[in-house]
Amino acid sequence: MRFGRLIVLLVIAVVIAAIAYLAGPYVRAASLFVRVGNVGGPTEALARWTARGVTLMAPHDVPTRQGNVQAQFYRPDGRVRRTVLLVPGVHSMGITEPRLTALAHDLAGSGIAVMALALPDLMDYQITARSADVIEDAVAWMATQPDLAPDGRIGVVGISFAGGLSIVAAGRPAIRDKVAYVVSFGGHGDLSRVLRYLATGEAIQAPGVRTTPPHDYGVAVITYAAADRLVPPEQVAPLRAGIRTFLLASQLTLVNMDQATATFARAREMAKPLPEPAVTYLTYVNDRNVKALGPRLVPHLELAADPAASPERAPSVPAAPVFLLHGDGDTVIPTAESVVLAGYLQSQRVDVHLLVSSIITHAELDRSAAAAEMWRLIEFWADVLKR
Repeated sequence: MRFGRLIVLLVIAVVIAAIAYLAGPYVRAASLFVRVGNVGGPTEALARWTARGVTLMAPHDVPTRQGNVQAQFYRPDGRVRRTVLLVPGVHSMGITEPRLTALAHDLAGSGIAVMALALPDLMDYQITARSADVIEDAVAWMATQPDLAPDGRIGVVGISFAGGLSIVAAGRPAIRDKVAYVVSFGGHGDLSRVLRYLATGEAIQAPGVRTTPPHDYGVAVITYAAADRLVPPEQVAPLRAGIRTFLLASQLTLVNMDQATATFARAREMAKPLPEPAVTYLTYVNDRNVKALGPRLVPHLELAADPAASPERAPSVPAAPVFLLHGDGDTVIPTAESVVLAGYLQSQRVDVHLLVSSIITHAELDRSAAAAEMWRLIEFWADVLKR
């Protein structure tokens, strides 16, 4: 009789352990998005209390063919099974950008070691295949570090344009077997399509997906990249300096509105002494005049869109699972980009997981969301955490 009760208790213990093991990723995913979303109250307090402690390591230079690139490590307490390379999008602050540092810290609190690495070209508002080179080299380096990659594989999480670039890099032969998974958060499938959308408002169509008017930030970035084709050589540097000031001000609106307002004013002052046509271009940027500026950029879009920076034009696709997460009303990279990219990757026999969510804006989490939508997001990320 005692033996029978012992067997029953043992079975119950095994079942409880199995449930805890299977539920673990969901619990960690729920905790992650409660913290990322800053929902507040006792729910967030509990999530932060249950999260792992995180140590911010000293900055480290990672060798790449574009030179050494500075990276920031976030190490969770306890055993680490997986490390992810976290790559931000087009932003001059790079790995110091406040939203990125918060996301990196929250990811690490979920038990994932994080190496945040900003791409030099994206920090300079240029979307090129050189950035995929840097991602490839960073993954190759990380995969050789036993403390970062116990099984020789690395997860990759790319935000905005870094999402599409991460998929390009993950498909390259040198690292195809070194990537555990790729997450593209609001990323692109075809760069030329996205640039056309930003300039004209015309996006590729996908069933059930709405197209919203483009954000003015996008045409400012295109104008910056195409400045050497828009104005005489002597006007390129001052035009780019003015656009760079405007873009910095746009970024500061998320950090300090007083600084942002002063920086916007400085960008307007920088336009006044410029000759034509530079003064007109910078005025359009400062006025957020997408309707006037967009048509002027259209003739230069193909030269601005590096085909090698597009997942749908890459010579090979990733062997690892690809997770595509996109907001349903994105105004920087159209939502349809991830939907169409998912179809393309599936046609290439890639294991693809797609979630279009009303909780997501452009690569950000909106904390005002229905429980059902939040659960879909938790399920999506729990699947990532299992890898």
